[in-house]
Amino acid sequence: MKKILLLLLTSLFLSGFTGVYAQKIKLVKGDLSFLKGQSELNIEYDYSDMAVGKFDNEKDYINQKKEDYNSKEPGRGDSWAEDWEADRGNTYEPKFQELFNKYMEKVGLSILHNSDAKYTMNFHTTFTEPGFNVGVWRGNAYIDAEIKIYETAKPENVLAVITVAKAAGKSFGGNDYDTEIRISESYAKCGKELAKFMSKKIK
Repeated sequence: MKKILLLLLTSLFLSGFTGVYAQKIKLVKGDLSFLKGQSELNIEYDYSDMAVGKFDNEKDYINQKKEDYNSKEPGRGDSWAEDWEADRGNTYEPKFQELFNKYMEKVGLSILHNSDAKYTMNFHTTFTEPGFNVGVWRGNAYIDAEIKIYETAKPENVLAVITVAKAAGKSFGGNDYDTEIRISESYAKCGKELAKFMSKKIK
């Protein structure tokens, strides 16, 4: 029995711990019927007051990572911090929009940066788990978010609020040693599942 248990644990270790998260999406305010017939939805991204990993605020996480990297190689931490922020517009947001728009085609609605659209969707990332990959041992990245949809001309008039918990991404082949790759897959997964959720509510 001990040998069997040891074999199972060894197998789990060698295959890599991926972390299993159950993504949950909830409509906590309003309904989405007002989006029926709309073809465009303005999109805004918000990263304010975001917690990261074990840190309650992103600033502390960035400072710690910068210090760690710079202590090993001068300047590396500063470059990492620049990439951390740039990855949002370069990778995360495009991934989210690509998958969201793909799965919203059935209802004819797409998100884009267009302040002339009647409604705006504010995507606020409230938490980011960067995950890790050290070869035989890895953990998926995931994000939590709050989505508010309101009249573009009247931001105070919030018509619907949706929460997303633990949107976890997983890259195929386990070649996600870079934080950017792991987190981008979380945004892709979120875009896909959020679109599927919303399309059912709009019909």
